[in-house]
Amino acid sequence: MKAKLFTSFLVLTLFLGTLVPSVKAHPGDQHGEGDGHLFGTGAYGNIEFVSNEIVTSTEGLVADVAISPDGQWAFLANWGEAKCSLNSEAGGQNNPDAGAWVVDISNLSDPVTVGFIPSHQDSRPGEGMQVINLTTKQFNGNLLVMNNEQCGKNGKGGVSLWDVTDPRKPFKVSEHFGDFNSSDTNDIHSAFAWDAGSNAYLVMTDNLEATDVDILDITNPSRPRLIKELNLSASFPSIRQDASIPNLIEVFLHDMVVKNIDGNWVMLLSYWDGGYVQLNVNDPANPTLIGDTDYTNPDPELLESTGISLPPEGNGHQNEFTSDNQFFIGTDEDFAPYNVVAMNTTDGVAIQATQGTDTPQIDNDTSLVGQTVFVGRACNGDPVVPSAGAATVALVERGLCTFTEKVANVEAAGGYSGVIVFNREGADGCSGLVLMDVQGNIPALFVNRPTGFALMNNGSYNEAACLSGSSQAPFAIGTLGDSVDISALFDGWGYVHLFSNTLSGGKFAELDTFAIPEAHDPAFAFGYGDLSVHEVATDPQFANFAYLSYYAGGLRSLEISCQGNSGNCDLVEVGGYLDQNGNNFWGVEAFVRNGCTYIAGSDRDSGLWIFKNSDTCP
Repeated sequence: MKAKLFTSFLVLTLFLGTLVPSVKAHPGDQHGEGDGHLFGTGAYGNIEFVSNEIVTSTEGLVADVAISPDGQWAFLANWGEAKCSLNSEAGGQNNPDAGAWVVDISNLSDPVTVGFIPSHQDSRPGEGMQVINLTTKQFNGNLLVMNNEQCGKNGKGGVSLWDVTDPRKPFKVSEHFGDFNSSDTNDIHSAFAWDAGSNAYLVMTDNLEATDVDILDITNPSRPRLIKELNLSASFPSIRQDASIPNLIEVFLHDMVVKNIDGNWVMLLSYWDGGYVQLNVNDPANPTLIGDTDYTNPDPELLESTGISLPPEGNGHQNEFTSDNQFFIGTDEDFAPYNVVAMNTTDGVAIQATQGTDTPQIDNDTSLVGQTVFVGRACNGDPVVPSAGAATVALVERGLCTFTEKVANVEAAGGYSGVIVFNREGADGCSGLVLMDVQGNIPALFVNRPTGFALMNNGSYNEAACLSGSSQAPFAIGTLGDSVDISALFDGWGYVHLFSNTLSGGKFAELDTFAIPEAHDPAFAFGYGDLSVHEVATDPQFANFAYLSYYAGGLRSLEISCQGNSGNCDLVEVGGYLDQNGNNFWGVEAFVRNGCTYIAGSDRDSGLWIFKNSDTCP
């Protein structure tokens, strides 16, 4: 695979200090104190800057962007401040802390913010913004789709639908519909609606359940009905790859689109480490599998860019079909440019481990070396974690309390250089791995339960007993274990895949990959902001063009270049934009006005940016 790279005129400058990135769905502020970002010289290639509308000076506040079907209005998700405090920028202290700005873009050279659509208090919209023209018996007009994720005690989940036929006078049609637990609707991270003629439907993620593909009937959008829940991994186990690839452990829904292709309604889902999956949803209550993708092993972009051979990381995040339906493009989101390499040095056995999210990362400058000692579950109310002695790596059993509480209690004991948590949860499979959502000031890693037992030189591990929930580790607190040596190899940031939309043996073939040069250069691993791709928007009128929101890498324009009918197709960078003061693009949408393709990008730290592809204009 060969990813061609456009020679851009970027000026690469490092701010003072560095900030180790986190492995999480969406990062924190990119331009904050101590962090850097790429600087640019503006537009290049086929991209022209048109205008911008600055709606905030709060870093990390803006999320997704949606454009109305007529291309006259933009809607920007206000992600809400970190502590869910009331946000005066949303229109006053009496308004909720998040929602969506309404921007009039009828004059593309002078966009103007004209309103704000509030979310429920402590509820955030993020990735799930869409505007659809819905024409059913019960509704005729433009409908704004917004997801809801809770960020405080008053937060609510589910999907909210707003009538934005007149965006200056938005009307709430329904809110917080979805899959209910005991009392509240489950959080959702994204949503996508489609009009199937006499009926209309909506698919959304479910952040809280393994049956995370939720499909609603929204024919009457004031009364959505849940008609299907799916766990693709269970319903269609063929989408999972070979279990011998250690990184492909998190299989869940992140994003999706639905499109009518040759008379069939096709749902394309980004299923993280499960790859990209297509379902036939002609009958949305009974979807059937069309096919899916596998990740190439070893990682093709890393091997081409650096010569390093490592397993793929997965992280299928978002995708779109090309306008001619010959291809689809997927974006893998990855904020950890280093891959853990761990060894039990006492036994000489390799260990599979994942790093915690908001703890110091193992990288080229940071390693974790030392003898392990078992300290129990390390929860408040449990026996106190002993202070470190000769053994400086705390081995902790999962369960009862949060990962953050465990790490805090290890830190309070003093003397430990790091924490290893081993599994004890049947829902994940005790032999499985998870990515720990954890905060702390020392490195924290997660291993499966057999590894924890092996570090204690204990051969009594029983998977069945663990899965039943009846087994706790049979080690006394203070028991010394084996020594570990945990380091990291550079494996780059998240990048882009080009897939053929022709099915072969139940799989869609990967044709090429693309990453910006800095994203696979270790010199840019820290201090330049997040250099992962986030989203792709394909050109609505020219099937060979696509546009990327690349966080601190700016906006990028790609061309699909094929050599005749050979099937040899490359992703070639042909333009882009990066402001001289840097950008931080989350969302990207393409739309047509007067024969030209325009691109809207949402900058997390400022607002709406509008560009034009000059190669598409008459």
